[in-house]
Amino acid sequence: MTLDPQAKLYLTRVNNVTSLRGEHGEAKSVSRVEDFQIPVKNGEITVRVYTPNERGSLPVFVYLHGGGWVAGDINEVDTLCRNIANEAECIVVSVGYRKAFTHKFPVPLEDCYEATKWVAENCSMLNGDKTKIAIGGDSAGGNLAAGVATMAQKFNNLSLVAQVLIYPNLDLTLTFNKAQSYRENAEGYLLTTQAVFWAAQNYLGNDINRYNVFASALLNNDLENLPPTLIITAEYDPLRDDGATYAKRLEEAGIPVEYKCYEGMIHGFFWLGGIMDKAVQARSQVSNYLKDVFAKKNNER
Repeated sequence: MTLDPQAKLYLTRVNNVTSLRGEHGEAKSVSRVEDFQIPVKNGEITVRVYTPNERGSLPVFVYLHGGGWVAGDINEVDTLCRNIANEAECIVVSVGYRKAFTHKFPVPLEDCYEATKWVAENCSMLNGDKTKIAIGGDSAGGNLAAGVATMAQKFNNLSLVAQVLIYPNLDLTLTFNKAQSYRENAEGYLLTTQAVFWAAQNYLGNDINRYNVFASALLNNDLENLPPTLIITAEYDPLRDDGATYAKRLEEAGIPVEYKCYEGMIHGFFWLGGIMDKAVQARSQVSNYLKDVFAKKNNER
């Protein structure tokens, strides 16, 4: 498919450094939004908790923002988190993890893992259900979410009912010649292959970390006991094949997988619900997926 007209317009304006008002869309209502400072190794971080209503024991979705491990914050995904909380009828916990350049791997990942454990341990205070916790994120946040799910699988001290990965970066070995999408979409579509390389280098700190399964989920050869997974990618994105390959490998390992590549879309579209119809569709897909996996957990009881 050709580049989506809304994506093409966005790229034109971005390249001309034109501000796009309302690009994130209108925020839907939630009952409460609260910030908590939580302890992590050698410091503390902020988590922002969105409670959609005052019903008892709500499911929880822990969300990790993108930004190449060096940018982005919980404010940038505020509208997105409000809307998912409203649509999925679940608590959303947005994690303000520490970032490179000053905090390299594994610090951002460890922050996200500790934050998810904090959610599980404090569910009663949050009015949440500790048996229904899902993890998710976009781009670098998708990498971190996959890392959290992998850590939970290996350490067996955190139970997750699902992972939601939005155009995730899942292979930091940086051997881009192996993936067609890195060559096809190397430049011209917002995120470049060179930018992926730059961000990964700044996050990893050293070459050895490229091959750590918590940094590169595609290197994990034992995929059993990972949670059901939703993966969303964009057609014109260097990271497209990372998500597609991981979806195939999870499916081969017997993990329930839902995969969709949004035709005509570019990296970053998921945040742009105010100007891209397919961003709204993708957000609805995430919300509906979460409602389904949380409902299935109810039926297992």
